[in-house]
Amino acid sequence: MKIGIVIVAGGRGERAGNPEAGPKQYRPIGGRAVIAHTLERFLTWSRSAPIVVVIHPDDDALFEAAIADLAGRDRVMRTYGGDTRQRSVLAGLQALAQTDATHVMIHDAARPFVDHDLLDRIAAKLDAGHTGLLPAMPVADTLKRAATDGLVHETVPRAGLYAAQTPQTFLLSAIRTAHDKAAGLRRDDFTDDASIAEWAGLPVTLVDGTPDNVKLTVQRDIAMADEKLNRTHALPDVRTGNGYDVHQLEPGNGVTLCGVFIPHDQKLSGHSDADVALHALTDALLATCGAGDIGDHFPPSDPQWKGAASRIFLAHARDVVQQHGGTIMNADISLIAEAPKVAPHRLAMRQNLSEILGISLDRCSVKATTNEKIGFIGRREGIAAIATATVVYGARS
Repeated sequence: MKIGIVIVAGGRGERAGNPEAGPKQYRPIGGRAVIAHTLERFLTWSRSAPIVVVIHPDDDALFEAAIADLAGRDRVMRTYGGDTRQRSVLAGLQALAQTDATHVMIHDAARPFVDHDLLDRIAAKLDAGHTGLLPAMPVADTLKRAATDGLVHETVPRAGLYAAQTPQTFLLSAIRTAHDKAAGLRRDDFTDDASIAEWAGLPVTLVDGTPDNVKLTVQRDIAMADEKLNRTHALPDVRTGNGYDVHQLEPGNGVTLCGVFIPHDQKLSGHSDADVALHALTDALLATCGAGDIGDHFPPSDPQWKGAASRIFLAHARDVVQQHGGTIMNADISLIAEAPKVAPHRLAMRQNLSEILGISLDRCSVKATTNEKIGFIGRREGIAAIATATVVYGARS
């Protein structure tokens, strides 16, 4: 299963007021365009495959400016929408059908606070075999039905009533067929994709939505979103990850630590080059975004990693962090060994870290200590490493 994303961003946003400011999806909140925040939520979600953004034909320049600083923007395709949301969605589905996506999440560009927990809940339902999913919140307010004269006619029972959200998610082939059928019959009055699915006889199952997944509609919504993000940005999302690794020593001609080969009368035993320092730092980086450990990404049972240079593993962890919106701020490694001496090689080790991680030398630290001849390290049976990484992530809402 591959989950493609269609983000609908072709509207003019008349209800947002202030037309001189442009369509609401390109207005700034928290220092970036609304659509940039929305796209980032999907670009940093581990299960999103192709992403198609449906924009207005007049908005190329606005769109390019909005996504200019987004990591992973090369994964985003664009197409042009019609004069209604329904026609724009169909254009997005047609573009997505040219990819290998099997399922589709259809999302409003003006919902920038969709979170990964909601996306994971939807994906879990897909994994369980559901083919039509609608995130929704139970209606909490008392509902009244009134006529055009403003007089209340009745109170509407709210039991079983839900407010629909996006992304609304379907088997791609099924929802595209339903949209094609509606277009062929010139049915252009559906308010969302779930209503088209219902009309076409496709089953739609509710998924718990989230109160934060609001749609920015009027000018006040945009102002409140901006205030919320600016308040959040004042408290940066700083995370620290720790890693530990140890490898056994055996007779040999040298060890590799932090990518530097040091001649020695022993070598480290391991499937790769057994660089305990880079292994520990790889785990520390992965820990900052909950991405498992080195064994999950590079299983020792896989023969392709036999004798591999551990800088490959560290570079991969760097990329994972960046894909999750992280900026590496600092890397610190403590080596624990009786021998060989690390001090003569410390600068070269720090330079390797600086090059691989793309951070300045003063943000890379390598230290070494002995184990005072205590335990397996003291008996020169192994070398251990402890690593700490500090990463700043885009502020969460």
